[in-house]
Amino acid sequence: MAQQNNGQGGQDINQLLQVRRDKLKDLQERGLNPFEITKYDVTHHSVDVKENYEELHFEAPVDENGKSIVVPVEDFPEGKLVSIAGRMMFKRVMGKASFANVRDLKGDIQIYVTRNDIGEDTYKDFKKYDVGDIIGVRGFVFKTKTGEVSIHAKEVTLLSKSLQILPEKFHGLTDTDIRYRQRYVDLVMNPEVKETFIKRSKIIKEIRNFLDGRDFMEVETPMLVHNAGGAAARPFETHYNSLDEDVKLRISLELYLKRLIVGGLERVYEIGRVFRNEGVDTRHNPEFTLMELYQAYTDYYGMMELTESMFRYLAEKVCGSTKISYNGIEIDFGKPFERITMIDCIKKYTGVDFDAVETDEEAKELAKEHNVEFEERHTKGDIVNLFFEEFCEKQLIQPTFVMDHPLAISPLTKKKPEDPTKVERFELFINTWEMCNAYSELNDPIDQRERFEAQEEAFAAGDEEANHTDEDFLNALSIGMPPTGGIGYGIDRLVMLLTDSQAIRDVLLFPTLKSQNTSSTPNGSQK
Repeated sequence: MAQQNNGQGGQDINQLLQVRRDKLKDLQERGLNPFEITKYDVTHHSVDVKENYEELHFEAPVDENGKSIVVPVEDFPEGKLVSIAGRMMFKRVMGKASFANVRDLKGDIQIYVTRNDIGEDTYKDFKKYDVGDIIGVRGFVFKTKTGEVSIHAKEVTLLSKSLQILPEKFHGLTDTDIRYRQRYVDLVMNPEVKETFIKRSKIIKEIRNFLDGRDFMEVETPMLVHNAGGAAARPFETHYNSLDEDVKLRISLELYLKRLIVGGLERVYEIGRVFRNEGVDTRHNPEFTLMELYQAYTDYYGMMELTESMFRYLAEKVCGSTKISYNGIEIDFGKPFERITMIDCIKKYTGVDFDAVETDEEAKELAKEHNVEFEERHTKGDIVNLFFEEFCEKQLIQPTFVMDHPLAISPLTKKKPEDPTKVERFELFINTWEMCNAYSELNDPIDQRERFEAQEEAFAAGDEEANHTDEDFLNALSIGMPPTGGIGYGIDRLVMLLTDSQAIRDVLLFPTLKSQNTSSTPNGSQK
């Protein structure tokens, strides 16, 4: 792994690491082991101090010569001492006084430390603290001559000794592979990364708030399953030793959530990890977060209304406006989302009208004419989808519901009564990305069995992503499932959009990476 510039003038890295361990040993021998401290009472974070300066600041008294008078801690007015804790990111020692920057959850704040205030012995130790150490600071709030809100320390406590060297601040941690493998260092060195993940948490919180407001119930369903259905994807497989059975990691949440609709839970949703044995790129990770929800007594039009309302709500709550910017392009959630059928979308961008195509062979000839690759097993419905992926997706920047997919690619969806070759399904596209997939759910157990049989045939013909027959799910449908609308959202892709992140790895704390035989430290030395 590439060595990061640590700004140490070429000193041997192992010598620098040993110096830190020697400092720790000295503290331990003097009964000052920081790792024995179990708690620290934090009263404020950095941003809180800055935002509440007028309330918190304290004017230190001065003598007749204008020099500050040291005020004992016990003599401070109530509410005028604050305690913060965080990682020291910078330190400048100037004889009997020093400045340092401390970074906590919300940001950075400057501290001012003097020998007179914290005592000679503590100050001597403080001068030996290293960038990366975690400290607690208790003191009063003031402004420096340059107007920077700072904390004048009355007490400084070493809470954890950093035995590793952080990347040098001017070059930072920029190697993307190291950033993803050592996310903990990335979070320390790059505040904007921390902001992305704080925003991710807020997005999920607001999704829950929105759905709670519509009387949805959050549930949990199995991750280890015998039949990984509900999506077109290859599952990961493992072995359950206790039962001596092969099982799979789920690829979707759908079939168990529909069982709950059968059981009478009319509005359910789950936010959880799913696993698909597929490639890794800027928008795909084999392990990702999916949300699926199901609502009884509605259809895919009900899911459109819910989705449009939720995306607009999230933009306002998380980004402060219904207009957001992604990669310099403005996306407007405030306007009604466009609605277009898949057939009409293909006609709009290619001139081909698949409603006029009657046979699979005609569809294949059109694919050849337009250089669209297909397999011999593909039907007209498959080729319609291939045309859409090739010519239409890249055109869909503003929020657009693409509706009425071919039956052949929608094994769990109700047919359109007026055209049984199509189904009541939509996908929402934004910024050329598929953001969600929704159906009027198929609740006819006889039709569902026929769809499963067709999927089994497709699997036998070489489609490794085809669904398999799920007898227990068919039994549930036989009990009776009401008319239902259902939808699945890729949470990671939604977070990418709302945080202006360019790759899915940027919104996953620990993305999937190829393992390494040896682990490395941020500066390249081996553990």
